[in-house]
Amino acid sequence: MDDVVSSIEGRTAAEIAGSVRALLERGALQPGDSLPPVRALAERLGVNRNTAVAAYGLLSRSGLVVAGGRAGTRIAHPEPVAQEGFSHADPDPSRRLRDVGAGNPDPAWIPDPSAYLGALAGRPVLYGEPVIDPDLEADALAWMRADAAPAELRLTLTSGAVDAVERLLAQALTRDDAIALEDPCWLANIHTVRLAGYRAVPVPVDAEGMTVDGLRAALAQGVRAVICTPRAQNPTGHGLSDTRAAQLRAVLADHPYVLVIEDDHFSLLSQQPFRSIVGPDHRRWALVRSVSKFLGPDMCLAVTASDPHTAERLALRLSSGTTWVSHLLQRLAHAILADPNAQDLISRAGAHYAARNAAFAELLSAHDISTRVADGLSVWVPVEAPAPLVAAELRRRGWLVRTGDEFYLDSPAEPHLRLTVHDLTDAESVTLVTDLAASIAAAR
Repeated sequence: MDDVVSSIEGRTAAEIAGSVRALLERGALQPGDSLPPVRALAERLGVNRNTAVAAYGLLSRSGLVVAGGRAGTRIAHPEPVAQEGFSHADPDPSRRLRDVGAGNPDPAWIPDPSAYLGALAGRPVLYGEPVIDPDLEADALAWMRADAAPAELRLTLTSGAVDAVERLLAQALTRDDAIALEDPCWLANIHTVRLAGYRAVPVPVDAEGMTVDGLRAALAQGVRAVICTPRAQNPTGHGLSDTRAAQLRAVLADHPYVLVIEDDHFSLLSQQPFRSIVGPDHRRWALVRSVSKFLGPDMCLAVTASDPHTAERLALRLSSGTTWVSHLLQRLAHAILADPNAQDLISRAGAHYAARNAAFAELLSAHDISTRVADGLSVWVPVEAPAPLVAAELRRRGWLVRTGDEFYLDSPAEPHLRLTVHDLTDAESVTLVTDLAASIAAAR
């Protein structure tokens, strides 16, 4: 190992960091290996100590090393991040488990796209043409203007909400910039922030949404962006109340140039009104609405309304010659959403999800498990025992669940499970609740 460490070379911070990176890529350095102390490295290479510090700083910001204080600097272990859409599989492949942790919509409530494909015929779209299909643009503009407080807005299309958020952050932030995230938070946002090297500042969420004190504290730490879910917050299902939204707008009024991203992912399915935290005079903002929850995750399309400055910078990251959203996909989405039958199905789908979640919450209350009936595809269930232990007990009983721990930036204040139960039969729901109560008792 000493021979490997002695192979580090370079005269500048970039050269030294590049040397360590090369050793890691060749397998000469492994996760957990120690790097020499800054002073020792500087003396051996004949460089200023600050140069060695800067080199380690570059490696740390790239996520390649971890500084452990007196324990020294070590090569980082890759940290897996939980992904949305599926739960961790059971280690025993012989067991068949019912997955109630995936957070997916029910295919039975998604309009069948095959009925609309015949209407998509038309001339080919060529380079240099408008990025947004005119029919979709007209309807999307009306949809977004109905809820956007600032008078002036522009539309941008991306390949889904995750793509929109990632590009919005990239046009406004640089590595190490601070960003306010709800805590608990949507897994994709956690993943995006970690991969990009931003610094996440957690803002607690309660039954009325993002907390005022939490946002105020995050702004005091210099966050340059805020991501807020106005309704059907994932994983809790909570939405902003009128009072809370007004309070958050008042706090943000003193920070008009902080980018505020509102992710209204549940939009057409939500049983709650849209309440914005963006005031009429806020200067940097974006409202993102994807179609994934009501047209299916494979319909990779999201509409973003934003202030003109943000839209112009976002357009620089969406070259119309390489990364526009397919016009065939745009026309398909518009054809479905313009059909009154599809609109009716989507409306009934939202009511179905709400009714099934409420029925499940009623079953929980009979077992003295109290959860607030909220919005969204899942139910946020307090378990009053270590969530991983409860999940393990449920796995023994044939259920694959998602623990609340995965959604937190900080340590969870209370243990929870996020359960997707809308496609269970009544009998299956009763069985799950019974098994959950027994698992909580066993985990205690």
